[in-house]
Amino acid sequence: MSVRSNLIEIKDSLPEGVTLVAVSKVKSVEEIMEAYNSGQRVFGESRVQEIIAKKDFLPQDIEWHLIGHLQRNKVKFIVPFISMIHSVDSERLLKTINKEAGMVNRVIDVLIQLHIAQEPTKFGFSYEEAEALISSPLLSELNNIRIRGVMGMATFTDDVDLVRKEFRTLNGYFNRLKDRFFKNDDNFNEKSMGMSDDYHIAIEEGSTMIRVGSSIFGKR
Repeated sequence: MSVRSNLIEIKDSLPEGVTLVAVSKVKSVEEIMEAYNSGQRVFGESRVQEIIAKKDFLPQDIEWHLIGHLQRNKVKFIVPFISMIHSVDSERLLKTINKEAGMVNRVIDVLIQLHIAQEPTKFGFSYEEAEALISSPLLSELNNIRIRGVMGMATFTDDVDLVRKEFRTLNGYFNRLKDRFFKNDDNFNEKSMGMSDDYHIAIEEGSTMIRVGSSIFGKR
């Protein structure tokens, strides 16, 4: 199947209110243009170098999302144009994003990455760490970031019940944070969870944003 037909099939299956982030890492400008010409506008990349290398060869109305682990020394390269950073996994990174965004007079949408997987190699805050960060006085000083919600990655496994449980956990964390800190903030509304192999489960468990690569562009 073509990129176009893959995109149509996925989009037709999505409930209202779920955003499709097309994961274009390691994909060529031509492949991204095929998705763009099929109506896709939101693209996710894992590495700063790769976004920088591609973006000037692509239409300006693309909404770029950084979905991979972000090093603080790379933040300055993406704050002029990035639409959302999904992978905020430390207080220091949040401060750096705020500082660099202030230099270019932007407010950057970010998601707090929470660790929900069995795999210790995955990044992210524990729920308790996220709560401590959000309740700290520091947050009111960060005027150039806007916390839009949470992101999480499930364990890479064939155990569907485990994956479902982890997504359900993330949804619960989102609801607790919303109730405690963001009850009157309509901007806190995103749950980025679900990739090509598990996005159907993620949507059933409350995802509002799925990050899909191979189901659109084919396996690497």
